[in-house]
Amino acid sequence: PAFRRFQRGYYCVYLLALAADWLQGPYLYKLYQHYRFLEGQIAILYVCGFASSVLFGLFSSSLVDRLGRKKSCVLFSFTYSICCLTKLSRDYLVLVAGRVLGGLSTALLFSAFEAWYIHEHVERYDFPTEWIAVTFSQAAFWNNIIAVGAGGAADFFAEWLGLGPVAPFMVSVPLLVLSGVFAVKNWDENYGKKRAFSKTCGDGLKCLLTDRRVLLLGIIQALFESVIYIFIFLWTPVLDPHGAPLGIVFSSFMAASMLGSLLYHLAISKRYHLQPV
Repeated sequence: PAFRRFQRGYYCVYLLALAADWLQGPYLYKLYQHYRFLEGQIAILYVCGFASSVLFGLFSSSLVDRLGRKKSCVLFSFTYSICCLTKLSRDYLVLVAGRVLGGLSTALLFSAFEAWYIHEHVERYDFPTEWIAVTFSQAAFWNNIIAVGAGGAADFFAEWLGLGPVAPFMVSVPLLVLSGVFAVKNWDENYGKKRAFSKTCGDGLKCLLTDRRVLLLGIIQALFESVIYIFIFLWTPVLDPHGAPLGIVFSSFMAASMLGSLLYHLAISKRYHLQPV
């Protein structure tokens, strides 16, 4: 029962943050198009977001460890809320600043929450370490469900209610605020080991250059991600001229992704014994 309560406290914060993130997926390109920006200008906005995520991702772990994991999660809620509010502006530089804040927020989303959970699970509550996988597996399942629902919700606010492509971003703000409030009220603070940023980067670079498998894995992952990012950029301008409901299409993508994950787990199960190689 204590573990279930702890899990629920984590999910209340983390799943709200994920819901706010997924809501913004279907209508980002459409919003910039609505503001009359050219495709090249929109591409630059996308690149600013991706580059910001790479840059902040380099030192997000060190930042989270020093600042505190709980404070970092609250910082995520604050920066991502501002990122959403910048979407109300038609000023190009304001939108660029919003994309930079979005990159910082993404780096925090994929580092601070899990780091906080693992420390609390092991250090404070001393639950069995094999239960960590249970929590993250359930979180991944609910993440897929939320992603599918977020597409439908974005379509509802943008199209059915006629509020336009900025509506999903505004709906994200209260979810982010709630996530931050629950973290402040229900979570304890914890910190990581303070390591020199240069040493962390040096160790990572050394591992990359000395282990051929790590280098190859990184290259494969980079090629895969580049295909995904090209797809993310292009799917809206390809489908939107045909009147496709963008939120529903996004939900379909997320449902297909969830199906792929389920098929993979079935393939490597004891029944079929297929190997990833």
